[in-house]
Amino acid sequence: MNEIERSLPELNDAYRLAPELIEAYRRDGHTLLRGVASEEEIAAYEPVLSAIVRERNNHDKPVGERDTYGKAFIQVANLWEVSEAAARFTLARRFARIAAELMGVDGVRIYHDQALYKEPGGGHTPWHQDQIYWPLDTDHTITMWMPLVPIPEAVGSMTFASGSHRNGLIDKTVISDESHRTLGQYIEGKGFPQKTYGAMNAGDATFHAGWTVHSAPPNPTDTMRKVMTIIYVADGVRIAEPDTNARKADLARWLPGLAAGDVAASRLNPLVYTRESDS
Repeated sequence: MNEIERSLPELNDAYRLAPELIEAYRRDGHTLLRGVASEEEIAAYEPVLSAIVRERNNHDKPVGERDTYGKAFIQVANLWEVSEAAARFTLARRFARIAAELMGVDGVRIYHDQALYKEPGGGHTPWHQDQIYWPLDTDHTITMWMPLVPIPEAVGSMTFASGSHRNGLIDKTVISDESHRTLGQYIEGKGFPQKTYGAMNAGDATFHAGWTVHSAPPNPTDTMRKVMTIIYVADGVRIAEPDTNARKADLARWLPGLAAGDVAASRLNPLVYTRESDS
């Protein structure tokens, strides 16, 4: 561990989660938590995480020349694999405990992390369900979405279709113009209320279920929208038969060496929180 890593703040203390926020998450499939990380903590980690994103950004075309998915964001996954400093953030007990409490499970593992940096002029993120990519035999999955910089009202949080998680798999279409049309029509037809949380401070976080339909607006500002996400899965969950190419790719990348029926606990899926460890 180098000097920078040693100087990074610990993120292992408990965040006090109000019962009404847990209730809202389970009812709506999403919730907003303020101040999950402090300004000082984010100020310490943001340069470390952003340096990895700059190094590993594989876009080679200007935003305007990319497809819809490419316009949506710079996407860099599993930062924790390549940096001890990033690992201190991704494997933080504070965040993992929130995920377990919201889902009502005894423990959680990492599925993977990913930085999602929406460039100035970046496009919208189409309606989609995260879990269409994940070969996991469970509804107990959750994503933390945390800005590393203040996000103004013009950019805002993601938009969620409240209650859509209760319908499970709706459509297998990957993130695209087609998913935006199909799921947009579904949301309208079912009358799901749409919720956006507006401006967010660095260190605030939304949490949403794997089946919650959601989208994100474009970035009309001249600053980068820097967001770090961490996906959690309940400990003990087994791998489902991968029935799409997207799920086959995820099985190979995020669950190496495992197959359908195995517990989702590869070397890339460390156990980051158990309720027993609180005692």
